[in-house]
Amino acid sequence: MAKRNVREDRRRVRLMEAKADLRREKERRRRRDNTMAAAVAAGAIVLAAVLQGTVFASNPTAADYAAAQAGLNQASASPSPSASNGPQIPSPETAAGKTFTGDLVLNGKTLGVELDGTKAPQAAAVFSSLAQAGTLNGRSCARLTTGAQFALLQCGQVAEGQPQPDYTWGPLENTPADAMYPAGTIAVARTANNAYGNGQQFFIVYRDTTIPADSAGGYTVVGKVTSGLDAVQAIAAGGVTTGEDGAPVTPVTIDSFTVK
Repeated sequence: MAKRNVREDRRRVRLMEAKADLRREKERRRRRDNTMAAAVAAGAIVLAAVLQGTVFASNPTAADYAAAQAGLNQASASPSPSASNGPQIPSPETAAGKTFTGDLVLNGKTLGVELDGTKAPQAAAVFSSLAQAGTLNGRSCARLTTGAQFALLQCGQVAEGQPQPDYTWGPLENTPADAMYPAGTIAVARTANNAYGNGQQFFIVYRDTTIPADSAGGYTVVGKVTSGLDAVQAIAAGGVTTGEDGAPVTPVTIDSFTVK
C-alpha cells in the first residue's frame, strides 16, 4: 500500500510539473506575440511618417524614384477643375504660342534656357513674369539629388528664415506620360497631390530621370536648358552635404534669370 501511495504521489507531482510547464510556455508565447505585435505597429507608424514626410513634399525625392523603380503604377491625373488662380498670377494668354529664350546664371555660370508657351502657357507666363521682374534673382538652389537615375537641382528657394511667398497656381501642363524627364528639362516644383500647388520653385534635370506621378499627376515641364548644362553637372559632381538628396556641398545662388 505504501509503495502504491509513493507511485501515486510521484504521478501527481509529474502531472503538476507538466501543467506548470504548459502555463510557462503559454506565457512565453503570449509575451512573444505581444512583442511582435508592438514591433509591427511601431513599424507601421514609422513607415507612415516617412511616407508623409517624403513623398512629393513640394518636390520629387529619392524615395519617389525608389517607388518608381519598385514598379508602382503611375497615378491618374486629377486636374482639380474647381481650383483657380489668384489675381497675382499672370494669364496664360500672355505666353500662349510664344517661345521665351534667355539666360539663367548660377554662381557666375550661364545656362541658356527656353520656356515653351505652346505646351505650357500658364507655366511660361509665370516664369517669364518672375524673370522679367527679377523676383528670383539672389535666391538659392538649395536642393540637389545625385542618385544614379534621379538627378536634379532645385532652385528658387528664398533665404532660410524668410517667409515663403504666397504664390500658388495651376493647372498642370505638359507632364510626361511615361514619367521620364530627360536631361536638360526645366520643370516646376509643387506641393504633393495638388494640381494647383505650383509655386516659384523649379528644378533642372541634369541626367535622364524618372519621377513617378502622384494623385494629381506629374510635374509641369516649362522648358529646357539649351546650353551650359555642364555647369549644373559640375555642381552635382561636388556632391551633397548628406547622402544623395539635400543641400549641395557648394552653395548655389541664382545671380540672374532673364528671358525675352
